[in-house]
Amino acid sequence: MPKSLVKSGAVIDGYTIGECVHAGGMATLWTVTRPGIEVPLLMKVPRASEGEDPAAIVSFEMEMMILPRLAGPHVPHCYGTGDFARQAYAVIERIPGTTLYKRLPDLPLPYEEARLLVAKIAAALADLHRQSVIHHDIKPSSVMFRESGEAVLIDYGLSHHDHLPDLLQAEFRLPYGTAPYMAPERLLGVRDDPRSDLFSLGVLLYFFTTGERPFGEGETLRAMRRRLWRDPHPPRSLRADYPPWLQEVVLRCLEIEPVRRYPTATQLAFDLAHPNQVRLTARSERIKRDPLSVAWRRRFNQDAMQPRAKADVAEQIASSPILAVALDTVEGEPELNEALRVTTERILATLPSARLACVNVLKLNRIAIDKTLDELGSNKHIDRLVALRHWATPLKLDESRLSVHVLEAVDPATALLEFAEVNQVDHVVIGARQSSFRRTLLGSVSAKVAAEATCTVTVVRPPRMAVAKPDAGVVWG
Repeated sequence: MPKSLVKSGAVIDGYTIGECVHAGGMATLWTVTRPGIEVPLLMKVPRASEGEDPAAIVSFEMEMMILPRLAGPHVPHCYGTGDFARQAYAVIERIPGTTLYKRLPDLPLPYEEARLLVAKIAAALADLHRQSVIHHDIKPSSVMFRESGEAVLIDYGLSHHDHLPDLLQAEFRLPYGTAPYMAPERLLGVRDDPRSDLFSLGVLLYFFTTGERPFGEGETLRAMRRRLWRDPHPPRSLRADYPPWLQEVVLRCLEIEPVRRYPTATQLAFDLAHPNQVRLTARSERIKRDPLSVAWRRRFNQDAMQPRAKADVAEQIASSPILAVALDTVEGEPELNEALRVTTERILATLPSARLACVNVLKLNRIAIDKTLDELGSNKHIDRLVALRHWATPLKLDESRLSVHVLEAVDPATALLEFAEVNQVDHVVIGARQSSFRRTLLGSVSAKVAAEATCTVTVVRPPRMAVAKPDAGVVWG
């Protein structure tokens, strides 16, 4: 292998090398500049000299294959790579700031701060998984934040790309990763399940809210294998004030079997964004680990954890979307609301892991002061929440797959569009009223949502035999 050409002042493929800013166990980072590129840059160079860990070379090959294929605000932009024949490197943007590792002295963080922080990481993971990449090394030192607030995931040397050769899987029998954050199935050689990243994120959330890692610091393979049958101490056993909804989220992420975790990072981000909508189960109340008898049954029934045939990452995400149905619970036509329910039921029948959000917009006046109570003295907001749940009852969904939301806004269409964007909604189902003169002049909520949404939109109309009602001019409450 050629001797490294990287040193201060050297020029490689037009990049002028500056100073070494980090020397890690598998790679070094150097500042670089290049004419025509104004943003700050870093050159990542693998440790490839005699006696270095061969995994460093293989993981860097993976990173050089994956980085150029990634896009978006949640990943560092890659400007170029060099091969091992002359000088291996990857040039990426230098993101201002530090990694989450710098926050460790501050632990445990306030619950609300940790919620917001991890919700951003979950959103970044969702974006990465949509690009067919599983990170496999989620930990504090792998996460940064842009000045605009988005989480950025760095270090892709251990990652798996669904459409590229997995060199780590092919060349090494032992799993590579950071032991305290590694998912149980990784110990069985499973590298193609995106829910492994959700386990790691659950470890991070547990750590940042309790100040302790759920599985300790064990680095030996024997110590790591215990998580194949032993669950962690519930956070409430460490902090008496731990919120039940947060324990529900954390312990669901840390389930031993991937199928019992959140199906996607998007659904995890949704729960973190709406803690009051998290369905509480027995997980939320636990103060002790599973009995030893349960742990021993798991240990001697390892067939239950053997790798199973799986769909690819894209198919797994596609089977677990977030579906939002927009409903008018006040002036909505019964025929239209029934048609919306039939359409929603048909969609959900083909997607057993989908999450349904029922949404209503309480339209506010532009000038007049809005009243929270209606003419009968009932709270409008609460009444609509109840109406949404009543509408969804015939769907017979598990509570963990259903949430109801009443938005308050002057412009209903904009409110629905913002809800869909913030919550990474995959599919919006919305009703369109029968034609009316006023609707023709002013436009409709459904038309604006269909035209401007960045996700799939299904517009439902009442059955043809239904008699149209006069349009009151207010489409959403």
